[in-house]
Amino acid sequence: MVMRKPYSGGMKNSPVKAATAAMPHKAAILAIILVSYVMIVLDTSIVLTGLPKIQQELGLTDTGLAWVQSAYTLTFGGLLLLAARAGDTYGRRRLLQLGLALFTVASLAIGLARSPAMMICARAIQGVGAAILAPSTLALLQTTFTEARERTRAIALYSAVAGIAASVGLVLGGVLAEWLSWRVGFFLNLPIGAAMLVAAQRCIAESETRQGRFDVAGAASSTLGMSALVYGLIRSAGAGWGDVLTQGALAAGMLLLAAFIVIERRAAQPILPLRLFADRQRNAAYGARVLFLGAMIGFFFFTTQFLQVVLGYPPALTGLAFLPMTLVNFGVALCVPRLTRRLGNARLLATGLATTLLGMAWLSRVDADTLYWLGVALPMVLIGAGQGMALSPLTAAGVAGVPVQDAGAASGIVNVAHQLGSSLGLATLVAISAVGAHQLAGVPLLAHRVTVALGSAAAMLALALLLVLSCRRRG
Repeated sequence: MVMRKPYSGGMKNSPVKAATAAMPHKAAILAIILVSYVMIVLDTSIVLTGLPKIQQELGLTDTGLAWVQSAYTLTFGGLLLLAARAGDTYGRRRLLQLGLALFTVASLAIGLARSPAMMICARAIQGVGAAILAPSTLALLQTTFTEARERTRAIALYSAVAGIAASVGLVLGGVLAEWLSWRVGFFLNLPIGAAMLVAAQRCIAESETRQGRFDVAGAASSTLGMSALVYGLIRSAGAGWGDVLTQGALAAGMLLLAAFIVIERRAAQPILPLRLFADRQRNAAYGARVLFLGAMIGFFFFTTQFLQVVLGYPPALTGLAFLPMTLVNFGVALCVPRLTRRLGNARLLATGLATTLLGMAWLSRVDADTLYWLGVALPMVLIGAGQGMALSPLTAAGVAGVPVQDAGAASGIVNVAHQLGSSLGLATLVAISAVGAHQLAGVPLLAHRVTVALGSAAAMLALALLLVLSCRRRG
């Protein structure tokens, strides 16, 4: 049971009364899940547009500035599998509250940061909180909404608010950085986090805990392996793929993860039950998610640079320039439950990926003379519509058919695919964008990098679409 048993006023034998009373609890649980997840996504986007102001105010070097994002990414990606399984073992509400507490306290520390060291340490702690919080929200969603139609609607809302929060974060981050302070965005997490902690205690019943030995070897190998892999991907963006430390970290990460798989085959209570990979459609969803998120993080990263440097937009206007995508994304995402019933999950996913691909291919044609409305806004409409259609069925496919006892582990895999896609995608696109640009400088250089990166992002979306379609044909 994920919910508290609702009070029935002495009418214990009335299932209608009990079901009616349960609905407010489900609505409250969904609200807690959505707001908690929005905190993570929103902060990630707020940081992107606030980085120049953060660097200026704290006196960060370029390397230090990179670690403001990398410290968060490293702890987030490294601890995801461990945190996800811990929820299945020790209780999902307990882990949700722990993640909320860490994320909220770290946000306060970031807002109060007066030195680069304090900022980077606080971001690392915030990443730990996010690693615990993200899989907890999705696992609670799975175990709370068990009926097919209500789960489809809940996952659609979950994916919709994630897409909206990513875009709104860019707008909010730019406005706050330019007109108030970049610190305000982090301080906003304090009342929200505190309210969610209280609400979770009141509205969510603790899930069953498990007895037995914890998989210490699996926990160590997965955490160290994921951390090494994410560190290698982060370092490759600055030092290049030929760097010795980059290669060493990537090799160590892959060896540790290979050892992790061997350990999990023999463990009595594995952190990651390998039976979750027995389903071909789930595997395709994980691979497509890596590619989709890699393309989308590249879209946000390079389009933000294009708007600010090539078109000369200030931070606030840069955020507002994403509104065509944001508004369409939200509108389409709200229609996903109805579209899923009409088209089916697999067909809707393929349609969403194809639409995003068309928008990304169109946007990849930008140059220094591009007009915003024709060359940027209209492609954003397609990208927003595609993301609105794709993200929900992609999430649903990643957790489809998973038993309740593995809900946290499956949520962890979805989030690992999400995080690896973001890290690997951005590192790959940054490296590819430098190809053929040795004789360029200034605005022409950035315009070239944006074009190459977005064209490569379109190729990643094409691969994701092919993966999904090939799985449908085989199935």
